[in-house]
Amino acid sequence: MTYPVTLTAIGMYVPERILSNDDLSTMVETDDEWIIQRTGIRNRRIAADNEYTSDLCLSAVRDMQRRYGISIEDTELVIVCTHTPDYPFPSVSCRLQDALGLKQAGAIDLNATCAGFVYGLHIAAGLVAAGIHRKVLVAAGDTMSKIIDYSDRATCILFGDGAGAALVERGKQMDFLAFDLGSDGGGGLDVYRAGLSEQMDGVELKGKGKVVQNGREVYRFAVQTVTEGMSKIIEKANLSIEEIDWFIPHSANMRMIESICDKSGFPHDKTLTSMAEYGNTSAASIAISFVLAVDAGQIKQGDLLLLFGFGGGLVYGSLLLRWSV
Repeated sequence: MTYPVTLTAIGMYVPERILSNDDLSTMVETDDEWIIQRTGIRNRRIAADNEYTSDLCLSAVRDMQRRYGISIEDTELVIVCTHTPDYPFPSVSCRLQDALGLKQAGAIDLNATCAGFVYGLHIAAGLVAAGIHRKVLVAAGDTMSKIIDYSDRATCILFGDGAGAALVERGKQMDFLAFDLGSDGGGGLDVYRAGLSEQMDGVELKGKGKVVQNGREVYRFAVQTVTEGMSKIIEKANLSIEEIDWFIPHSANMRMIESICDKSGFPHDKTLTSMAEYGNTSAASIAISFVLAVDAGQIKQGDLLLLFGFGGGLVYGSLLLRWSV
């Protein structure tokens, strides 16, 4: 038996500190016009020195609670999607579970980099649909500023910090309509961060624990994979592209998103992003774009949304979701 699953609430949080393009121009050889032309990013938010991913996720959950007045006391599982945990362990999910007083809830961290939010929703929806859980809390957050080399112009202009949260639970109708996940582990060297191992497939890793990215290859992967993936999931759901109300891709780079829209034929004006003011917030970016669009009155009850995350691994994941809140 399959149970109906719905997304009942969503929230977000970004730190107070703003890092503008002009600020970056004092740190590396760049300027506002150069950054905007190549990325579409104007500002990004930066966590305080004593502010970590668990703090961002907790604030996102509190924001979700304020917005919807929803109870989370009976949450059975906490999933946190991140690749920038406060510590190797304890997990961010355990820190969040404790801060929220969810003594009955299990807790697990999930690392699917910038596709994390979609992967988290996928797992949560599957568990609820199977009847294993009735209510799952999904948080997605990253403190990218703590792993960025601010002398590397190619990466430091892109990233910001933020978090999102969503509640997935048994509902009256099935609002999770289709999923499609995939990976290409052979592309691991295109975007990575060295850890316990400082080599991959015989190649010595660079960056000394900071993000290293081959922008050209990541761009190629994203445009090809997302374009093909959009067609695949729409066909899987037996829908047409015209029936999708909003496309919410990972906010990596505006030029990349424009290329995806051009190649897929999806309208630019029905594509929702958050990178202009918040930069690439990794696992949090789709959730932040989602909340901003709800606040702006763009996403309305009954709208059909296509979420698409992609990132290091290389991984990707898409979700067709009906917004019924």
